[in-house]
Amino acid sequence: MQNHLRFLLSQSLIGLAVFSQIAIFAQPSSAETMTGQLGNVSAEISYDKPEEYQYKNVRLQISRAGKIVLDQKLPQESEYDRPVGGIYEKEDKLPILDLDGDKEPEVVADFFTGGAHCCTYSLIYRYDKKSQKYTQIRHDWGNGAYRFKDIDKDGIVELESQDDRFAYAFTAYAASAYPLQIWQYRQGKMVDVTRRYPKLIYSHASELWKTYTEIRQQGDDGKGFLAAYLADKYLLGQGEDGWKRVRQAYTKSDASGGLRQRNQYFADIRKFFRETGYIK
Repeated sequence: MQNHLRFLLSQSLIGLAVFSQIAIFAQPSSAETMTGQLGNVSAEISYDKPEEYQYKNVRLQISRAGKIVLDQKLPQESEYDRPVGGIYEKEDKLPILDLDGDKEPEVVADFFTGGAHCCTYSLIYRYDKKSQKYTQIRHDWGNGAYRFKDIDKDGIVELESQDDRFAYAFTAYAASAYPLQIWQYRQGKMVDVTRRYPKLIYSHASELWKTYTEIRQQGDDGKGFLAAYLADKYLLGQGEDGWKRVRQAYTKSDASGGLRQRNQYFADIRKFFRETGYIK
């Protein structure tokens, strides 16, 4: 798991990478497509190449056994939204896979909203056999992204990510860190199953602490990493142990800020953890 934290932290820079790629498409408008297929289900996203970074006429078409079942213009928050179906799997294709193990593949349309480091979201389409139509949910990933990973080797993939609510919460974006977050898609709903994987959480917390000690040597107070580490400890059911370590660490790093600043930081953590569900 040495590369585990590196992967999650790198997701925070995905927006910047995508933004850089957009310049390639700043040309006269022409049609582009992104396709995917699994079994008898195939899908295609089409869109006009942008003029001045604006993506227009973004459409999704899903076919079953050669018959078109869904053909619609996709919702966009703005014309800067762009499909990025290949960014997570390093392939220029539209992900189609059975997310919930019911032998029926889902279609996943991923989008990037534009900007230096925000935001990504997924539109997940599920086929309803009774109505013979596709239903859709949206899941926001924030500044980061996700990857498909069958963690427990049971044939059902999880979506491994990070809790983007920690961005800016305790420090500047560039110095923010994020606790682990693992999702499962279940019959039309996204379910947070992070606590089911204590070994991954423990490894992730260890990497956060290691990175914290490294950046402390460079003069950073590490508040973002301490908060994310403590959140991982709460996910493990080890909140008090985490607090003990964080109090000891931040006492040493608080020489210039004083006791008042330290107490405020701890109060902010407790308030934020209650609001986000880490403290029940």
